Amino acid sequence: MGILSGNPQDEPMHYGEVFTVWSNVLANNGMIAGYQSLLNHAGDQDLQKLVQEGIEGLQNENKQLEELLKANGVGLPQASPERPCADLESIPAGARFMDPEIGAKLSADSAAGLVACSQAMGQSIREDIAMMYGQFHAAKAQFGAKVLKLNKEKGWLIPPPLHMTKKCD
Repeated sequence: MGILSGNPQDEPMHYGEVFTVWSNVLANNGMIAGYQSLLNHAGDQDLQKLVQEGIEGLQNENKQLEELLKANGVGLPQASPERPCADLESIPAGARFMDPEIGAKLSADSAAGLVACSQAMGQSIREDIAMMYGQFHAAKAQFGAKVLKLNKEKGWLIPPPLHMTKKCD
């Protein structure tokens, strides 16, 4: 039997997997801190729930990713301290992120996360890592669908120019 056969968890991670997982934790740490700040800016209660769901999803991902790094002897990137809660009304209007901007940020982050998960799945040679990123991908797709629905319901979605076909008479 070769080094890459048997239980995937007994196989070493290759450098690309290590870098991807480590970078993912670092990026998630930054997004968690950013979303905690955005939570202070969100006025819409439905949006607040989605931002909180996004934070929890990233924290859950990090638990799995950090376990994997620790099991493979890789040090963890630093995390930012938790952001304190702030009163929405105390944030000046010109310095505040508006709800449609927060909704757009969640959409963009969801789309970028899908691409990153797809890339991680494609470069993985360990099945357990590829499967983990497949689960992350599915969760991000579901979250992105919720964000899209909220953006549409609230009228926050700014569509690109729509292609309208003309019917021949």
